[in-house]
Amino acid sequence: MKIEHYISQLLYRHQCVVVPGFGAFLTEIQSAHLNANTNSFYPPKKLISFNPHIKNNDGLLANHIALSEKTTYQTANIAIESEVVNWKQFLQLNERFLLKNIGEFSVNAERNVVFAPSENTNYLMESFGLNSFVSPIIRREKQIEIITEEKQAIEFIPEERRTRPYLKYAAIFVLALSVSGSVGYKLYQNKIAEDTLIVETAVQKQVQNKIQEATFFIENPIPAVTLTVKEEKLSYHIVAGAFRKETNAQKIYEQLIKEGFNARRIEPNKHGLFPVIYGSYSTYEEAQKVKLDINKTSNPDAWLLIKEL
Repeated sequence: MKIEHYISQLLYRHQCVVVPGFGAFLTEIQSAHLNANTNSFYPPKKLISFNPHIKNNDGLLANHIALSEKTTYQTANIAIESEVVNWKQFLQLNERFLLKNIGEFSVNAERNVVFAPSENTNYLMESFGLNSFVSPIIRREKQIEIITEEKQAIEFIPEERRTRPYLKYAAIFVLALSVSGSVGYKLYQNKIAEDTLIVETAVQKQVQNKIQEATFFIENPIPAVTLTVKEEKLSYHIVAGAFRKETNAQKIYEQLIKEGFNARRIEPNKHGLFPVIYGSYSTYEEAQKVKLDINKTSNPDAWLLIKEL
């Protein structure tokens, strides 16, 4: 049975697909980007990587094969084990083999397994139908500055005016009228200010009387407003392991609490196993960063579960 077809199907919907006894295929979302050297635009995609240290059977691949082939879970596991044996033999004999639409495995000089992902398949469903394309270079026209000759300035010589003596006396008469008008306007403004002050004093007195008579009893109080804080969803969980005995799960849980993790136990899965998680996170990036630290320091088999609990 060729199981790479089923692995490829699961990579569209899951961040991690474990092949028991061989390793795990992990995906990471890459944003759309531009290659400035070739003027090529690429849509968002899922980058596939391989981790040979994650080998525990989480049941995802076997269950998917059992449902697709209409067979039992045990038969699916046997088929996976047989295919893994074939892969390892190919690596020993040919030092490389190809999984269609997934990538190529090879052995380097240090006898370590190296994985090169396929560039032909985009497992990000949101990018379905989006292809890369090359845009022609946009050449911008240079602006040419046109310099014109400046016209010679024309010198303006004002004409001398003849003074008229009667205009001087007219100006003195207008000035006298403006002075008398300003004095009258000032008296008018002072009268208005006095009347305004009298009115404002009377109004202020009435307001004070009303304040003294007022009470502070509110007949129809505004009902209290209840604020509801939306609880943040924690859909990304780092799994320490799933155990057949509940006592073993409880021991691991207590150990993680002592180590400072916000650990907890979740409901048994459909295989009757008791999972224990290091903690839950709201974003994939935060959970993936913590998981990689755990893989390096204490538990290389820790894996990421994406589910609303």
